[in-house]
Amino acid sequence: MTDLADGAAPRRARGGTAPTIYDVARAAGVNPSTVSRALSRPERVSTATAQRIREAAAELEFHLNPTARALQTGRTNTLALMIGDITNPVVFDIIRGATAEAAQHGCTLIVTDSEESSTREAADARRLIPAVDGLILAITRLADEQIHDLARRKPLVVVNRDVGDRAASVLADLDPGIGAAVEHLAELGHRRLAYVPGPVVSWISGQRLLAIERACARLGLDCEAVGPRRPTREGGAAALDEVLATGASAVLGYNDMMMLGLLEAAASRGVRVPEQLSVVGFDDIFGADFASPPLATVRMPLALAGRRAVRMVLGHERAGAPLPTEFVPRPSAGPVAA
Repeated sequence: MTDLADGAAPRRARGGTAPTIYDVARAAGVNPSTVSRALSRPERVSTATAQRIREAAAELEFHLNPTARALQTGRTNTLALMIGDITNPVVFDIIRGATAEAAQHGCTLIVTDSEESSTREAADARRLIPAVDGLILAITRLADEQIHDLARRKPLVVVNRDVGDRAASVLADLDPGIGAAVEHLAELGHRRLAYVPGPVVSWISGQRLLAIERACARLGLDCEAVGPRRPTREGGAAALDEVLATGASAVLGYNDMMMLGLLEAAASRGVRVPEQLSVVGFDDIFGADFASPPLATVRMPLALAGRRAVRMVLGHERAGAPLPTEFVPRPSAGPVAA
C-alpha cells in the first residue's frame, strides 16, 4: 500500500470493485496495453512511464493475476534456479545475482535444493517445467542427456558446466586464476603439488585439474590428484593423510569448503600451515579470509554468473566469453620450509 502524507485512503476502483488494468490506465493516463507491458515487460516502456504506472498500480492496490497472464501470454514470469547444495556458500552470490537480475526483468525466482541428489533434482525439474519460463542449473548432478532433454522443453542455462551446444552454459576462464596460483606457489619454492578433486560427477572439478596440470607443465612442477572427495569440510579433512603421503608441499582443492576442512584437520594433527603445507582453495566464499590462517583462493565472479544466467535464459544475452578468475593470495600459501 502506498503511504499518503495526509493519511487519506488510496483511490479505489469505481464502484468499490477490485481494480482492473483499465483503472490503472486511467490513473496513469496511458493505454491499457501500455500498463500490461510496463508491469510484465518493463524494459519495453520508458523509465518515466513505467514509474508512473507502478505508482498508479500501487495507489489502487492493483496486482496482475499471474494465472490469467500465463493463460494469455504463455509466460509465468517465473524462473527456477536449481541448486545442488544450498548449504554450500559458493551458491550465495549466484542466488543473489540471479535474484537481482530476475527482479529487473519483472520475474520471480524459485530456488530448489537437491542435496546433491540427481534423482531429486530430476524430479524437481519435471514438476517445475510447466510452471516456469526457464531453468537455471547450478552445481547440477544431472547427466548430460537429462539436461539436453530439459533444454528441449524449456529455455535452460547451466552454470559452471559445459554440456555441448544443446544447452547454454555460463563458464569461467580457469587458466588466469589457477595459473596465477600455481605461479605464486612456484615462486615460493614449491615443486610438487597435490589436488583434491570434488565429486566424480562434477565436470568443473575435472576442468580445474586440467588447468592445474597445464600450469604445472608450463612451470616444470609435479602434480598429483588424490581423491575424489565430497565437496564439504569433512571431505577435505579426510583427504589430509592422502595429501601428505604424496610428499607435496602445497595442495589445491576443488573448493574452499574442502580446504577449510583440511586446514582444521592439519591444525588438530599439528601440521603447520603454511610452514609444512601450503593450502589454496577455489571460490573465495564468505569466511575464507576468516580462517586460521586466512585461505588463499581462486575467485570467480559468482554474482555476475547468476546475473548472466538469468539474462541468457530470458533470451536477453547470448553466450559470451567465459567469466574471468583471479588468484587471491593469503597467508595459507607460504614459502617452502628451509
